[in-house]
Amino acid sequence: MNTTKTAIHFTDNYLLNPTNPISVNLIGAGGTGSKVLTALMEINESLIALGHAGLQVRLWDDDVITSANLGRQRFAESETGLYKSVALINRCNRWAGTDWKAKTVKFEKDKFGRIPEKARAIITITCVDNVQARFGVAEILKEISYRRHYQDEPKYWLDFGNSQDTGQVLLSTIGEIKQPNSEKYQTVASLPFVTDEFGELLKQSEQEDNTPSCSLAEALEHQDLFINSSLTQMGCSLLWNLFRRGMTEYKGFFHNLKDFRTHPIKVA
Repeated sequence: MNTTKTAIHFTDNYLLNPTNPISVNLIGAGGTGSKVLTALMEINESLIALGHAGLQVRLWDDDVITSANLGRQRFAESETGLYKSVALINRCNRWAGTDWKAKTVKFEKDKFGRIPEKARAIITITCVDNVQARFGVAEILKEISYRRHYQDEPKYWLDFGNSQDTGQVLLSTIGEIKQPNSEKYQTVASLPFVTDEFGELLKQSEQEDNTPSCSLAEALEHQDLFINSSLTQMGCSLLWNLFRRGMTEYKGFFHNLKDFRTHPIKVA
């Protein structure tokens, strides 16, 4: 008889029954980030309907909307010239009556090595288009997790990354998450940072060409039209399951839109 227990990560208790809305730092408001924000609105509305305190999102992006962003990202022609983060957050707040915030700066240390204000959040979600930015976020998350104070105690990091028609979403814990005693499951308290577990892979996969595209047609040469949205739906479904089911057997997946294959990654 096979007695191998299924490995499960149980969601941090505070996420399931918080006294205040769960703080979320969403970093990047482009092809993936603009769509993740819409998914977060849906999660927020659904959580509130279930008697939960919902989410409080802060969107970080210092980029301005250009005509190349129309079509693949959630922007209208009338918004060109505005900050991506401001345009999206204004739209969200008008739509849903939320009081979410836009930050028009990069989520990175300044030249004196100081961490940006409001860098602490219970959940950090990265939708950045280069590996260096991910390593920068990892460094900041490690640093703020050492400074113990109870408000907005960082718990999870969800990272979205893609190339032209493939991508991955990976969930990490920031430190250990206290797990309940379980007869039935093998509990997993700690999920490694994407930069620790897949650091070399990320560096190898980084495209040499990170130059901004001047037109939508050019942008579509770099990334398929639906890679961002298919990653978004599946990645945000992982996040939703943390809230809804209170546990996950999977910490992410590799996704290939070219041949419609997705490979799940178990927590252990």
